[in-house]
Amino acid sequence: MTRGGDALEVLATGPLATVQDLGRPGLAPMGVGASGAADRSALRLANRLVGNPEGAAAVEATLGGLAVRALRPVTVAVTGAPAPLSTGAPYGVIQLAEGERLELGAPPVGLRSYLAVRGGLTVAEVLGSRSRDVLAALGPAPLAVGDVLPAGPAPAALPHVDLAPVRTPAGGEVVLRVVLGPRDDWFVPEAARRLLAEPWTVGQASDRVGMRLDGPALGRAVDGELPSEGMVPGAVQVPPGGRPVLFLADHPVTGGYPVIAVVLRADLDLAAQVRPGQTLRFRTAPS
Repeated sequence: MTRGGDALEVLATGPLATVQDLGRPGLAPMGVGASGAADRSALRLANRLVGNPEGAAAVEATLGGLAVRALRPVTVAVTGAPAPLSTGAPYGVIQLAEGERLELGAPPVGLRSYLAVRGGLTVAEVLGSRSRDVLAALGPAPLAVGDVLPAGPAPAALPHVDLAPVRTPAGGEVVLRVVLGPRDDWFVPEAARRLLAEPWTVGQASDRVGMRLDGPALGRAVDGELPSEGMVPGAVQVPPGGRPVLFLADHPVTGGYPVIAVVLRADLDLAAQVRPGQTLRFRTAPS
């Protein structure tokens, strides 16, 4: 089967389902963030399982609830948060017959699951990417019931495995590695110690833009205003209230509050799967 065209009809979306690829990097000077999959390794794995290029567009589903119907025979895979499936298993290759449904339940751990279709989703690109940036309202709209998702022709490469033995997201305390700075000198010395020593609870007001962290207030040593500076994924920005915000995939490209530390890019996929209510700890990365 090599033909492309309409592949899936959306029957239910859950809390939030968007199309994501690896984003639109390099456009920050134009005021456009990179966006893309929050858990990039999960997106890449889903695509590898169905034989797609790693950056092909797929569906990112938050806390399950996604349901689709195959409009033709398709090969799919679901990775990331291990949502129970109505057919097949997470991290495995699934063959859907025409008319067959696939439903994602609520995952027991993790936050975001990725549904890849062999051939890749071919919704319209915006600035070179099919990713939805929820902060900038850029890219294809969040999925809605009745949407039809097209996919490209099946690539020549065949999937090499039927099931990927991967570790599921952590359900308890999560440790993220950070580099202090660039504005840690704007805080009292005790603030950096508290950032690294105290547990932080992920607040309910968390999304693809970032996660608000509940814990001790981080005191400032400098009370003045900071001119807006460029932001990166993983920046731990501290608003005047002293409770930090950890920026994720759809973060703003600039910010006016000081950044006390930055999470290593290698740990951002782990951060993307942390649910509200879970506990985070920060550790300095070895030099």
